[in-house]
Amino acid sequence: MNLRPLERQIQAFVEALASEKGYSANTCRAYARDLDQFRRYVSEQRRASRSDRGDAGPVQTEEVDALMIRGFLGHLHKTNKKSTVARKISTIRSFFRYLVKHGLIADNPAAFVLTPKQDKTLPVYLPVDEMFRLLDSIRTDTVAGLRDRAIFETLYSCGLRISELAGLNASDVDFGQGLVRVLGKGRKERIVPIGRKALQAIQAYRERFEAESGVAAEAGGPLFLNLRKGRLTPRSMARILDRLVRDIGLLTRVSPHALRHSFATHLLDAGADLRVVQELLGHKSLSTTQKYTHVSIDRLMATYDKAHPRK
Repeated sequence: MNLRPLERQIQAFVEALASEKGYSANTCRAYARDLDQFRRYVSEQRRASRSDRGDAGPVQTEEVDALMIRGFLGHLHKTNKKSTVARKISTIRSFFRYLVKHGLIADNPAAFVLTPKQDKTLPVYLPVDEMFRLLDSIRTDTVAGLRDRAIFETLYSCGLRISELAGLNASDVDFGQGLVRVLGKGRKERIVPIGRKALQAIQAYRERFEAESGVAAEAGGPLFLNLRKGRLTPRSMARILDRLVRDIGLLTRVSPHALRHSFATHLLDAGADLRVVQELLGHKSLSTTQKYTHVSIDRLMATYDKAHPRK
């Protein structure tokens, strides 16, 4: 019998996510964590059931069945949100689909395991006036301040994911056309507009940086640099945002993704077409973008209440 240890198959699957699908290192690590948690659960359950027979060695892929997956689902429900459980089950499904596709197992044991119904949550976003207050609060009397202003002007102007923003190179910004080339999920490229204020902020930052460092910016180099002149990471950008939010006393808990939510919400509230916003955000599915329509619905209801003669 050709044995296939579960741990080894998980490793091969995660490597395939990077090489075949172009997933980022962070995404691959997330898949690996979820699957390793599942492997450890299965191993512990098997060990408990065989306590009188000793250790049977590593879990084999063929040993996993739907009952084990349902047991893991029940285990997750004790300490996790529904959204977290849904993500982990989706990861397990993807893993077993990969194994079936490559002929490593005959049937997918996760095929008929139901995903828990998720609670509907509205995305966190900032109203326009608070968004402007946040951006206008960033001091620009230093290179770091100019950089931070450019970072968050660009994030809000283009509606990027923070990982996409951190991955931008100087050559990705077309000042003449007012466009930015973005490498999104699955290494899919898209072109998005960038506003005048964001372009001005980037220009001011790069000019000040070159003047003070004496180093000309490389076209193929990172757009946003840390103190060591290396690429600024998403985590560093998030920490900068945390400080800015604290400094102006915003009551809303604001993450970099909240600025992306604000971008989408403000566009839709102003009447932008949903499919256009979908393209700008780089969403594969329109249903993902539809969660931002809540504000537009509020606006429509307000207009209805104000204008309809028999409401």
